[in-house]
Amino acid sequence: MERRKIGEIEVSPMGFGGWAIGGPFANAAGDPLGWGQVDDDESKAAIRAAFDAGVTLFDTANVYGAGHSERVLADALAGHRDEVVIATKWGNTMVEETRILDGADGSVANLRSSLEGSLRRLGTDHVDLFQFHLNGYDGPEVDDLRTELESLAEAGKIRTYGWSTDHANQARCWLEGRHYQAVQAEINVLNDNPAVLEVAESNGLACLNRGPLAMGLLTGKYLPGTEVGASDVRGSSPEWMHYFEDGRPSSGYLEMLSAVREILTSGGRSPAQGAIAWLWARSEVNIPIPGVRTAVQARENAAAMHFGPLSPTQMAEIEGLLGRA
Repeated sequence: MERRKIGEIEVSPMGFGGWAIGGPFANAAGDPLGWGQVDDDESKAAIRAAFDAGVTLFDTANVYGAGHSERVLADALAGHRDEVVIATKWGNTMVEETRILDGADGSVANLRSSLEGSLRRLGTDHVDLFQFHLNGYDGPEVDDLRTELESLAEAGKIRTYGWSTDHANQARCWLEGRHYQAVQAEINVLNDNPAVLEVAESNGLACLNRGPLAMGLLTGKYLPGTEVGASDVRGSSPEWMHYFEDGRPSSGYLEMLSAVREILTSGGRSPAQGAIAWLWARSEVNIPIPGVRTAVQARENAAAMHFGPLSPTQMAEIEGLLGRA
């Protein structure tokens, strides 16, 4: 497949999502926000497997594992910094020592301190894509944030910046910024977001697809009775977790997957590879960033690049089956 672009930065048509490799972290009430225990050696093997398979975009955030994801990524990519594109996020605040996410702060001061923290943990002098992590933020400093991000880009601390948001209004806020080059939104075959995608397409922004596998549901590995452990964010079922209910996969989403599974797996694809192929066919600005925990998963995801996007006929069939035609 042809490479895709974030501004002038060329990247592989898919990336590596680093939430899961951060390991356990929680909010102030003790609710888990990570994906359970991890093996750092396996996480590093997964990163290297993705890199060896042609993946060049690695997406993480300062709060994934309260900084642990960034550290693991730095270790795994040591010696290859100039060959990869690193995206991270800021806006949520944390206590690294206790792995507690303790709030949100959309201030210019927090922007600056968060960037310095990420640069330190990532072992680099710049971030390629620096993304605002507060989904629905509409605070008074939004224009000041853009000004500061532009200054950081001019200083070489960041190359581009973006906003991780599912809201079109937020996605439009920074369009005047020359280095504003990406929006990250939850988009997958079961849960489209045409409003944000339209903003990206109309304004030359890359759209990084968060949750491209619907928190794992689109891998096809979850059955109606499957239970996720309580230490996993999917098992704790926070209010925004619509793919899992009470620690079990949502019956409604499982029915949707069942309806389109045959198309997704056409040509020898796995369900996950088909879900990624749907995103590529959905828009030329889409860059899926599936979360990865193991080298096996990394290689399976990357193999989707050998199949390429679904056909227009297959896309139309899926829309009809899901009642979106």
